[in-house]
Amino acid sequence: MTAIGHDSLKTLKTLTVEGKDYKYFSLAAAAAALGDISKLPKTLKVLLENVLRFENGGSYTVNDAKAVIGWLEKASSAKEVPFKPARILMQDFTGVPGVVDLAAMRDGILRLGGKPEKVNPLVPVDLVIDHSVMVDYAGSADALEKNIAMEFDRNGERYRFLRWGQEAFDNFRVVPPDTGICHQVNLEYLAQVAWTSENGGSTYVYPDTLYGTDSHTTMVNGLGVLGWGVGGIEAEAAMLGQPIAMLIPDVIGFKLTGKLSEGVTATDLVLTVTQMLRAKKVVGKFVEFYGAGLADLALADRATIANMAPEYGATCGFFPVDDITLGYLHLSGRDEHRIKLVEAYCKAQGLWRTEEDPVFTDTLELDLSTVQPSLAGPKRPQDRVLLKDAAAEFAKELTKGLGVAADAVGTKAAVAGKGYEITHGDVVIAAITSCTNTSNPYVLVAAGLVARKAHALGLTPKPWVKTSLAPGSQVVTEYLNKAGLSTDLDAMGFQTVGYGCTTCIGNSGPLDDAIVDAIESNKLVAASVLSGNRNFEGRVHANVRANYLASPPLVVAYSLLGNIREDITTAVIGTSKDGKPVYLKDIWPSTQEVADTVHSVLTREMFLERYGDVFKGPKQWQAIEVTGGTDTYAWPSGSTYVKNPPYFEGITMEPKPVSDIKGARVLALLGDSITTDHISPAGNIKKSSPAGEYLSQHQVQQKDFNSYGARRGNDDVMVRGTFANIRIKNEMMGGAEGGNTKHFPGGQDMSIYDAAVKYKAEGVPLVVFAGQEYGTGSSRDWAAKGTMLLGVKAVVAESFERIHRSNLVGMGLLPLLFKDGVTRKSLGLKGDETIDIVGLDKLSPRMDITMVITRADGSKQEVELLCRVDTADEVEYYKHGGILQYVLRGMAAAA
Repeated sequence: MTAIGHDSLKTLKTLTVEGKDYKYFSLAAAAAALGDISKLPKTLKVLLENVLRFENGGSYTVNDAKAVIGWLEKASSAKEVPFKPARILMQDFTGVPGVVDLAAMRDGILRLGGKPEKVNPLVPVDLVIDHSVMVDYAGSADALEKNIAMEFDRNGERYRFLRWGQEAFDNFRVVPPDTGICHQVNLEYLAQVAWTSENGGSTYVYPDTLYGTDSHTTMVNGLGVLGWGVGGIEAEAAMLGQPIAMLIPDVIGFKLTGKLSEGVTATDLVLTVTQMLRAKKVVGKFVEFYGAGLADLALADRATIANMAPEYGATCGFFPVDDITLGYLHLSGRDEHRIKLVEAYCKAQGLWRTEEDPVFTDTLELDLSTVQPSLAGPKRPQDRVLLKDAAAEFAKELTKGLGVAADAVGTKAAVAGKGYEITHGDVVIAAITSCTNTSNPYVLVAAGLVARKAHALGLTPKPWVKTSLAPGSQVVTEYLNKAGLSTDLDAMGFQTVGYGCTTCIGNSGPLDDAIVDAIESNKLVAASVLSGNRNFEGRVHANVRANYLASPPLVVAYSLLGNIREDITTAVIGTSKDGKPVYLKDIWPSTQEVADTVHSVLTREMFLERYGDVFKGPKQWQAIEVTGGTDTYAWPSGSTYVKNPPYFEGITMEPKPVSDIKGARVLALLGDSITTDHISPAGNIKKSSPAGEYLSQHQVQQKDFNSYGARRGNDDVMVRGTFANIRIKNEMMGGAEGGNTKHFPGGQDMSIYDAAVKYKAEGVPLVVFAGQEYGTGSSRDWAAKGTMLLGVKAVVAESFERIHRSNLVGMGLLPLLFKDGVTRKSLGLKGDETIDIVGLDKLSPRMDITMVITRADGSKQEVELLCRVDTADEVEYYKHGGILQYVLRGMAAAA
């Protein structure tokens, strides 16, 4: 625990639980001194406690506490407060570059005359290796074993590096591969709800809070733990003791009433909630759930809703602690004394859920009984369609957003050597995957029951469907085995392929070559159905353009139907072994059947056994040897996975003065909803791409390219992958897809990477223009790192997603907002302009700033922009060239 402040408000009190004393910073005492907080949302009470605990008259002040309480006056605030989480959670795609940065900082501090051992996490950090397993093998009994072997073969360099980090850094634990998805491991094991630590001979208790380097960190909010996703850059600063200033957010109250209807799943609920909240425009806001509907909402269902906060755009979706929380803590094997402490602490602090409603900035309401079975797709998680309308909506989308000509809708293609044809809308991937649903035993058991009923009737998936099951933890396998459902899932081709984030992150693995040939040769729009949370363009698989999010039982059902063209609620999904047509209703389990099965098989002992030795890992992990010292890392020469990044090259104690951006060229003109997947892809690396060419030049065979996500420890690969998504559309290229641009003057076509290299050699800075919701999706620090390494100095957009805006500032880039309805289109930007951004020597939070556009004909136009460097701390980060440079200089000075 970082040292506490001086407690000028006299709020430090003692709580005794079962004879053990805990010191805590009392919100009631703060209320007595500063004003009533009984109506303050629970989430803001957590922020207030954080201020009280660290209040020191410097970085944390009494005025910060007053600002949080003052939020109640207007249920909104323009003020900012610092925040330090109790802990940090990482996954390996985002965690490897984080550890790379820490190792690089140890080298960097040597250049500044400091000591490497000073670079250490000051708060607990858990890294769960869960994003590296690919579905290379599926539909066979040995798929899991083969995929694990492939995973370790591909990722040996990364895993050796993480093993080094595990030994080199204090306060740093690694959960080995093939244990589970980080968010489910967090929910089932790591989270404590009430966190404790020793300080000055006393035990302190305070809310369990965290930053996670994955946007779906929010899943743990279903357990009453306040946490959200940040970029790896921000997480590194937090783990090094840097308080992160944040604007006190608006809090949207989401009232739930009633109960889910028969046959409706938690997935249907979360897709409905996602659509409602995305329409409410909750980006950058907290969402807090309340109402009578919570009384019957299982913890797993709450976690499913909380998980999807990035999809509805909120910073978090929070469920207060109550008896259901305590019941889950017991079920999942938490220490009984800890459970009593959670109850006592939350009640003492007013964090316990009661019938009294807090004050909210705004509210919306959902009667759970009105939720209907749904899908979301084909491109965004907020694009919900009712299940009964999905086929009709796909038909409309096929000739509109998916761009198929009307006379090509009926195109059929023979799959060579297979004896069948495929056409538009055929489902080629059906995957039970991702943290959203594999944490929820109700929907997984429902999938197992659908498989059981289908198996009994003699049904099988269509032969063109690649089926897979990637449980979020090993506990899932335990209860499916105990229920006898694993046998039925195996019979349907849903054998376990790995314990990790697979298809949802783009690790769907290869499709059959003959199917790929048929898709590519005939320009077919193939489909996937996955129980994930992400279906952005180009994410699931390069050859699958229509991607639908669905509940796990629907994933199984669609594997039987084999296409998205037919209405699955009325279509014949198969023929039974006695020749009768089978409909969805024939294999769909009742709500009671699902609940009875879950309650009969899920036990506390399963969690205790599976998490009893969680840090041990499989035999392959145990066999990894770590060589060399632990002060600094011996970077392996020629590694294409792990490389010392260039962020600290030539660093000095004093940063260079801030100067205006002059004569910048436009690297890309982009539209709305550009995701971090568009900016920094996570999936396959094309051989013809700049990253593929780089790997080929380094004697890496295409079969060993792995993914962009797995190579985030190597900046040479990642900068070449920036803006390299196969579906991105640079408006400078006349509607063509792919990561290309025009180099000016002259307008020569080339890859974005090649153009950036050429501009850099010419000493020309770069600017990117975009539309609304720039940077939605994963909390991917490489979307900012790669942009910076390309030579981009500013991104000008109509709006930014919260995490990506922060990441841009963290890498020393300017996020700038158009004002007063002005857009790249209203300005008539073509991409051949030069751009000046002036007034940076007077940079202050959220100031107006002038952009001067010089057009090809020499005419000039001035445009006022809003600079989204939001806080005084962020101004300092920008002046230092980034947050890591700022922290490193501070650490070197303190030494």
